[in-house]
Amino acid sequence: MKVVLSTLNAKYIHTSLAIRCLKAFSEKDFDIELAEFTIKDPVMNIVSDLFQRKPDVIGFSCYIWNIEETIKVVDILKKVMPEVKIVLGGPEVSYDTEYWMKRVSNIDFIVIGEGEETFHHLLQEIEGAGKYHFVYGVAYRKGEELIMMPGRPKLDLNELPSPYRFVEDVPELAKRVVYFETSRGCPFSCQFCLSSIEVGVRYFDIERTKSDILYLIDQGAKLIKFVDRTFNIKRDYAMEMFEFLIANHNGCTFQFEITADIMRPEVLDYLAEHAPPGVFRFEIGVQSTNDPTNELVKRRQNFTKLSRTVTKIKESGNIDQHLDLIAGLPLEDYDTFRKTFNDVFALGPEELQLGFLKMLRGTGLRIDADKYQYTYMDHAPYEILSSDKLSFEDIVRLKRLEDVLEKYWNAHRMDYTLNYLLYNEFQSPFDFFQEFGNYWEAQGWQKIGHQLEDLFTHLQAFLMDRQTPRMDVVLGLMKLDYFLNHKYKPRKIWWDFTMNKDQMSSHIRHAIQQPEDFSTEFVDLKLNDKELHKHTVMEELPFRLDKILVGEPLTASEGRSLLLVAYQQNEQQKPIFFTTALSPEGAAM
Repeated sequence: MKVVLSTLNAKYIHTSLAIRCLKAFSEKDFDIELAEFTIKDPVMNIVSDLFQRKPDVIGFSCYIWNIEETIKVVDILKKVMPEVKIVLGGPEVSYDTEYWMKRVSNIDFIVIGEGEETFHHLLQEIEGAGKYHFVYGVAYRKGEELIMMPGRPKLDLNELPSPYRFVEDVPELAKRVVYFETSRGCPFSCQFCLSSIEVGVRYFDIERTKSDILYLIDQGAKLIKFVDRTFNIKRDYAMEMFEFLIANHNGCTFQFEITADIMRPEVLDYLAEHAPPGVFRFEIGVQSTNDPTNELVKRRQNFTKLSRTVTKIKESGNIDQHLDLIAGLPLEDYDTFRKTFNDVFALGPEELQLGFLKMLRGTGLRIDADKYQYTYMDHAPYEILSSDKLSFEDIVRLKRLEDVLEKYWNAHRMDYTLNYLLYNEFQSPFDFFQEFGNYWEAQGWQKIGHQLEDLFTHLQAFLMDRQTPRMDVVLGLMKLDYFLNHKYKPRKIWWDFTMNKDQMSSHIRHAIQQPEDFSTEFVDLKLNDKELHKHTVMEELPFRLDKILVGEPLTASEGRSLLLVAYQQNEQQKPIFFTTALSPEGAAM
């Protein structure tokens, strides 16, 4: 019997851990192939690929991001391969299972919950006597009747074979994200999250975990994302794993979901001292800083302790942090969410993800949706449309904010410019992103694509439209950010270049004759005339850039300065910038 396990990933670089777990458990008894696609692949391309594999059974792993596209594939598959058995599994169909069986008549079976043992037993019955009433944890059809079997006990994780050692995965490891689990379950009870439904946390043997990670690193994996809901819930376990990964990373990056307010001080101190730059990345779900909201959704969170953890990690300078917010939680209106946003933004995360509440099947909030007058999408992703505290108009406003937050802050295209604007020209970061988002949509820019220079000219247009003061400083910082967005000396700029050849030649002579005026680092580059022409750009600025960058008041930045950006001068091939003061006449001082 030929079995194909498939899923539609959100992006090509993603991989499915679920179908690999199922294959690892059942491949000793069945011929199993993996077939991964993306939600953007044409449906007919997916169907054609699966058809040519000539399977007897096709299993799909289903989530909110792929369920609707998966249903389209299933419906066509049954038309062209009516004898094939279609099995669905995954978190999206493990709740309200009867709904899915009724909605999609072409589904033969649904595996509910933890799937390895259930799927294996189901395959045995499909190949054998078809006694599906013996298969716990499955839904199936008996004529017109839907049968929902009771669930089965949780598995002993240490009896499961490794899903990380398939030979066919090795050529792609360096190009794809590897998802890895060291535990299953979550200790918390957040009512908006599916993880709250499973009580307790189970761990894989730590030595086996280390062995699998070493194998992946040795085979060329570059990014491993741990899917554990709270990686640091057990202090000793997390500490041992952090020490192991630091000792053996070999250039691989590891991403974790952590709960920041329970991070122990000794773990923080260890990471601050020993974590190599760029090896760890932490994702921290803050969601809300509104205490009544957190209490209502059973989310225990000490924001003071969380802030201390995030700040300590940030000060170490070695670990990027991705903080998550959820708009639309109960008791959170537009104004309290503004406070939540500003509270979390003040922590300075490298990324701030603004998500919108989704009424996931099986969660407590979906069950209590009427209590808070929630309206939400009928189909996945079940995003809310309004509540008793947040109108649809408010949500649309926040969507505008989210758009520019992603394009500007999270993309890190204008860090120097934004850090100046957010704390000098706007009442708060929230107000900047909201006001800019409103302007962006009013111009119709959300309907078109954007080149890098467009993002700069759009910001300039917005700031000039609102008559932002000290545009000379803003534009100077924008020029710096634009130069830093290039790997090589840029061929074009989006502003009118004002320096003539004589001024440029004068600055180049000064850089050669007195490099110490820029910095000792610039002296060490030892650039000659030819290299300066080929690998650097210069721009005169009508203020003291060095003063602005260290946060001194605008009054202290009076004067002029020369900005010099050098390309291709370090191993990372990242641009380096230098600045020196100029006399009122424009000569270097």
